Amino acid sequence: MSSFRNSSARDAGLIEPIRKTRVAEEIADRIRVLILDGTFPVDQALPAERVLAERFGVSRGSIRDAFHTLETIGLLVTRHGQGTFPQELDVNRLIAPLASVLSYRHELQGELLDLRRMFEPAVARAAATRLTDEDLADLDRILDAQREKLKTGRSAIVEDTAFHHVLARATRNRAVVSIMATLNDLLVESRKLTLKQKGRPGRSILGHEAVVAALRRRDAAAAAEAMREHIDQIAGTVQHVPPLARHG
Repeated sequence: MSSFRNSSARDAGLIEPIRKTRVAEEIADRIRVLILDGTFPVDQALPAERVLAERFGVSRGSIRDAFHTLETIGLLVTRHGQGTFPQELDVNRLIAPLASVLSYRHELQGELLDLRRMFEPAVARAAATRLTDEDLADLDRILDAQREKLKTGRSAIVEDTAFHHVLARATRNRAVVSIMATLNDLLVESRKLTLKQKGRPGRSILGHEAVVAALRRRDAAAAAEAMREHIDQIAGTVQHVPPLARHG
């Protein structure tokens, strides 16, 4: 409560009577900003609905609607008998439902592949100029593990995911690593389906080998092109996944 009273002058501009028509949405947006900038810390309950309603100049019902919006996206959690608390946004709570939708909407899978065509060749291009010998050694180990699993007919989905993670790490850009992690989460179900197709695991390894060969030469253009060809090959595979398998 004390931190709420001692908000800075900048925060005071966020906590004032609201005159817009979309009241609950505006309240939710202001509370979101106050959570993200630390005014409302994650380990402390928000002020009571009555207090917030008075400060914002709105009804308690509008405050409850705003709370519901923020609970839906994972920024608030209500603890019985304790109050409503901010919580750090967990990307997994956003990824899980989106990944489920992607499993059933083939056109969205196509758009995700289009995103990969834009993003991953650029990642490979940057990695070619920044990767270390340790990165190359990790990629080689992943390829060895993929080859071994191919021989024994086991799934190499873990190695497939790890390959793209190490490539992102080699860019030395934390934002790229975070985006790639999100992509990898979204691609789990798609990889499970496509890697079951006859010949697909072998083609995946060939694609990875071509990327690594270009990285070893520090050839940025070749690395980007190899990654683009790899994703185009994946796109062709996805297009031939039987509808029942896609939706099963």
